[in-house]
Amino acid sequence: MIPLSVVDAFTDTPFRGNPAAVCLLGSWPSNEWLQLVGREMNLAETAFLRHLAGGEYELRWFTPTVEVALCGHATLAAAHSLWESGAATQDALTFSTNKSGLLTARRLPSGEIELDFPALPATECAPPAGLLESLGANAIAVARNESDYLVEVATEAEVHALAPDLTRLARIECRGVIVTAKSDDTRYDFVSRFFAPQSGIDEDPVTGSAHCCLAVWWGNKLNKTELVGHQASVRGGVVRVVRAGDRIKLIGRAITISRGQLLALPT
Repeated sequence: MIPLSVVDAFTDTPFRGNPAAVCLLGSWPSNEWLQLVGREMNLAETAFLRHLAGGEYELRWFTPTVEVALCGHATLAAAHSLWESGAATQDALTFSTNKSGLLTARRLPSGEIELDFPALPATECAPPAGLLESLGANAIAVARNESDYLVEVATEAEVHALAPDLTRLARIECRGVIVTAKSDDTRYDFVSRFFAPQSGIDEDPVTGSAHCCLAVWWGNKLNKTELVGHQASVRGGVVRVVRAGDRIKLIGRAITISRGQLLALPT
């Protein structure tokens, strides 16, 4: 039997933040089986881990429909699950990934987890046909990195009020769309929401990888290297970010919601 847990990431409150399933494997089964499990879990991501040696693990992430190149909240959930279950005892873990290189997770004395991820800066561009219309947004700026579009709007209220046409948005060629504004709340520097119907996720509750873009965008605008972002989904979550050259530190908390076993084993 295969251990399986569900962890809420970027929160310390149950049923907030972004839930991820975490599955620890002894060997890699077929991609088809991994995708079927991702579909069965029906969460934004399921993280699959295989222990290599010491504190190093292979790591892959699947949405209900596709494998993705990078996922922050499921990496945070994976590290939290390994430490809480006792499967790992080191204070620093290394994750080897196919498409995003080596990532690390570190336990902080505060109880938070710090992830070391690549920066994903976005370059300003003209909006593709249908993007702003599908969002129903008036943009201050539009930018693009290798994965996502970023749309900045004038006010936090506009971010909260968004009700995009997801069918139309799914036709935009990208992983997903970040919509963001400067925060009105002094606890946060910026707010955001993330829509990814292209990847089988209508709205992601809290998106760590999007903050690898937002950290650079708002860091440049606000002339800050340390910022706090609030993802204004229904569940909501908080991501602290620290810019360090071409890397971004993503800092947050996590809480385990359930633990069990996966009985449908690969054949």
